[in-house]
Amino acid sequence: MTDLEVSDLEGRLSRLPPGGARPPVLPTADVSYALHDTPIGTLLLAVAGDRVVASSFGDEETLTNRLARAISPRVLRQPAALDGVRRQLDEYLTGQRKAFELTLDLTLATPFQRLVLTDLPDHTSYGRTTTYGQVAGEIDRPKAARAVGTALGANPLCVVIPCHRVIGASGALTGYAGGLDAKRFLLNLESKS
Repeated sequence: MTDLEVSDLEGRLSRLPPGGARPPVLPTADVSYALHDTPIGTLLLAVAGDRVVASSFGDEETLTNRLARAISPRVLRQPAALDGVRRQLDEYLTGQRKAFELTLDLTLATPFQRLVLTDLPDHTSYGRTTTYGQVAGEIDRPKAARAVGTALGANPLCVVIPCHRVIGASGALTGYAGGLDAKRFLLNLESKS
């Protein structure tokens, strides 16, 4: 480098803000998501603004494509945006929390799922179960127990909306998106507290 080039470089460097160059600031996403490993499996957690839109078991690509179609194509993996959600989920899964303080959004749910899921926390409580038939009766669809089961099986907000608390009329554990071991873990966790 010549003296002139060094001088020019020094001049440009002196105009940088104190502390030198800064890393680029990435834009926020319309939907931020993170994969979160838990004792019951990996959950894809997603928020849109301050609303939780997903707490789901399943394939990352499938779920992010679903988020992109339903909410916005700007879906970015930004774990920091989910720190509060992850903290509450971890507290729940270790028995330190019995209720979530999150704003939930059922954008990914069908109209029937919304009917089933919206009031589900009111029909069950921590450590107690209900049946698919009871939920069907509570939504004034007494013959829709099987449809209720299907709706709960596709719950886009697993764990935070407690579909794991719904069991068969015989008391048997039936279907759960995270598998029966995950459902058993959640019910055992709640029964011990």
